[in-house]
Amino acid sequence: MESYKNRRFPARLGFALRGFAHAMRSEASLRLQALAGVAALGVLLVLRPPAVWWALVLLASAAVVAAELFNTAIENLADVLHPQQSPGVRVVKDCAAAGVLVAVLGALGVAAALAVHLLSAAS
Repeated sequence: MESYKNRRFPARLGFALRGFAHAMRSEASLRLQALAGVAALGVLLVLRPPAVWWALVLLASAAVVAAELFNTAIENLADVLHPQQSPGVRVVKDCAAAGVLVAVLGALGVAAALAVHLLSAAS
């Protein structure tokens, strides 16, 4: 197993991109979340809200994708360390999935606030 510690930036970036590519190939939820992030970017390009809304939407979208990546990492690690069914591992996986849900709900809250802002600005 190769060491990730104290490598130069290009190597560490390569590790991260390899992990992202693996997760994109193996996780339908991540592909859906990434597609939603791209759609959100498209909406921003069309609606052209103030810069603060760009920041909020992009940050919320990144948080969802990051949560999904952490969830994937936790699930894979749990499966390697404890391949058989276990109530403790189930709780770990459920909590990781709940983290994704919280991030998604936060992103939906940002989307709702943006919609209210745009509707109030239009009237």
